[in-house]
Amino acid sequence: MKLNLTKPLVVFDLETTGLDIVRDNIIQISYIKIWPDGNEERKSMFVKPSKPIPPEVVELTHITNEQVADAPTFKEIAPQLCQDFSGSDFAGFNSNHFDIPMLAEEFIRAGVDFDFSKSRLIDVQTIFHRMEPRNLAAAYKFYTGRKMSDDFQAHLADQDAEATYAVLKGQLDRYAPGVQDEDDKVLHNDMDELASLSKLNDNVDFAGRIVWKDKTDSKGKPIMGADGKPQKHEVFNFGKYKGKPVVDVMRMDQGYYGWIMNGDFSSNTKQVLTRIRLRELSRQKQ
Repeated sequence: MKLNLTKPLVVFDLETTGLDIVRDNIIQISYIKIWPDGNEERKSMFVKPSKPIPPEVVELTHITNEQVADAPTFKEIAPQLCQDFSGSDFAGFNSNHFDIPMLAEEFIRAGVDFDFSKSRLIDVQTIFHRMEPRNLAAAYKFYTGRKMSDDFQAHLADQDAEATYAVLKGQLDRYAPGVQDEDDKVLHNDMDELASLSKLNDNVDFAGRIVWKDKTDSKGKPIMGADGKPQKHEVFNFGKYKGKPVVDVMRMDQGYYGWIMNGDFSSNTKQVLTRIRLRELSRQKQ
C-alpha cells in the first residue's frame, strides 16, 4: 500500500552503544525517506561513538569498533541529517520510547537544534502492540506471511528499517476500512491518526519529567478552551514539585531551574524546560 502522505516520512532505525540516552551513542543510523509522490530515498551510515562499543553490543549487532573507527562522528553528520529530516514526520519500531529520544539527545550534543515537536511521530511497535502484542520478528511474519530471519539479518539498522517499513504498510493493508470488520481495529491511512496511536502518553519531554495536564479551576473542574476541549499546561512529573505547573514553580523557586540545568537530566528535558522559561519571559515582556 502506498502511504497517504502530506509531507515526507522518515522510517528509521538506530544501533547504539547501549540504552542510556544520556551516556550512550549512535553507531549506525539507517533510514528510508518516503515522499508524498511515492519516491523513496534510502541512506545508511556508521557513526563513530565517543566510547568503545561494548562486547555484548558487538555480539548483538556484529558492528565492531574497527568498522566505526574511520566513520564520521554524529557531530559531523548532524547538520546534513538536520537538513535531510527538516519538514518530515518520523516512523520507527519502538522509536518514540528510544530512537527518537536518542536521536534528539545526539542532535543537542552536536549543537543542532532539531525540533521534533513539529513532526508527527509514528511508532509502529506501539500500533502493533495495540493491535497484536508481539515483537518485530513476529510482526513481520504476521503482516507479511514470511519469517523475518529468511529475509533479513536482525539487529542491523538498515535491515530493521526495511522490516519496519514492510510492517507499517502491512498494518495499513490489514486494518483498512472495508477490510477490517471490527470498528475498534480500523486503521486509516492517515499520518495524524497513526501519530495519535503512537503518542507518548502526555509527555512534554521524552523522559516524561514534564507532562501535560488539564488546567482546573478553584473547584477542581477542567477549564475549557474555545474549541470545547480542556485547556492544558505543563506540570512537573517528579520530585518535590510533582503535579505543580512548571511556570508556577519557575516563579516561586527560581533556583529550581538552575538545579535541573546542572543536574543529571537528559539534554532534551533541559531543552524543553528552557523553551518554557523563555516563552514565559517573552509573555511577561508583552
